Amino acid sequence: MSARSVKLPAPGPMLTRGGWSAFMVALLVVCALAPALNLLVPEGSAFHLSDYMVGLLGKIMCYAICALAMDLIWGYTGILSLGHGLFFALGGYVMGMYLMRQIGTDGHYKSELPDFMVFLDWKELPWHWALSDSFMATLLLIVLVPGLVAFVFGYFAFRSRIKGVYFSIITQALTFAAMLLFFRNETGFGGNNGFTDFKRILDIPIATQGMRMTLFVITGLTLLGFFLWARWLVGSKFGRVLQAVRDAESRVMFCGYNPLPYKLTIWTVSAVMCGVAGALYVPQVGIINPGEMSPANSIEIAIWAAVGGRATLIGPIVGAFIVNGAKSILTVSFPEYWLYFLGGLFIAVTLFMPQGVVGLIRRWRAGTEVKA
Repeated sequence: MSARSVKLPAPGPMLTRGGWSAFMVALLVVCALAPALNLLVPEGSAFHLSDYMVGLLGKIMCYAICALAMDLIWGYTGILSLGHGLFFALGGYVMGMYLMRQIGTDGHYKSELPDFMVFLDWKELPWHWALSDSFMATLLLIVLVPGLVAFVFGYFAFRSRIKGVYFSIITQALTFAAMLLFFRNETGFGGNNGFTDFKRILDIPIATQGMRMTLFVITGLTLLGFFLWARWLVGSKFGRVLQAVRDAESRVMFCGYNPLPYKLTIWTVSAVMCGVAGALYVPQVGIINPGEMSPANSIEIAIWAAVGGRATLIGPIVGAFIVNGAKSILTVSFPEYWLYFLGGLFIAVTLFMPQGVVGLIRRWRAGTEVKA
């Protein structure tokens, strides 16, 4: 008796017509509208986009990349990581090392060594700074360093069948251990102060209006590019297996699939995305220190994804903008109450909006269409 073949449904379009329209609008805003409002509109105009807002929006877009990475690993694979702040910081430190070398002899001590090394009486650069003067090597290491750390950790964790809350606790312990390591002066990463006082990137002054806008546009294009790539990924066969692993991993194994390579691949890719976000974050903010590895930062990434809506891709991006936009306002107006607001927001979303803001909007639209 011949086995009957089962025809899988054809994958849907990457984006709907409305989705492509929204994507093109976002592309025009990033590449044309924002630069025009910042560089061409006079500062006294109500339509001028200030340098402060350019920096703030650029920083939030970096956070949005992390939230998107969290959605791939948590929303579509069912693996809650509380250590993605580590990969964000690793990418930031790789970029920070390059920016410190770009200072050259313009530092306080007029030495080729970074100022903190001169202060600590170091005579030469440590071995892990060997390629820090090359921009191309830096770009490569931004991908390789967080990717390699994630791959090694993920291989042993997934092979040991660690999952659920145990995996979350281990990732949190990993980032906390790394933070303690980077706080030590002898590791060569600036200790408690980290890296700051950046002067140039590619020998171009970094504190100019044009460079700030260039970094803004690059960050926006990176976010949009990652979003399109993630949409393609979750609609592919690989993405379907990831969602099957999330919903019923034992059944996936019964069907003949080994979940290990799928989980390890998406885990590593997610870490690389956070590393790229960290590398874009550092030149815009002007500092990187071990505080970026704190467990609280990793928890915030999960909160952005939950607030916006897991397994939606657009939701975590929206959540990152909502939470960090509110944070920038509340930390000025009510700094002592900000953490209470963040905790309350997460509890409210968990209890009343389990599918996040995007899920709430979708239910409202569906209800409207039914009534119509």
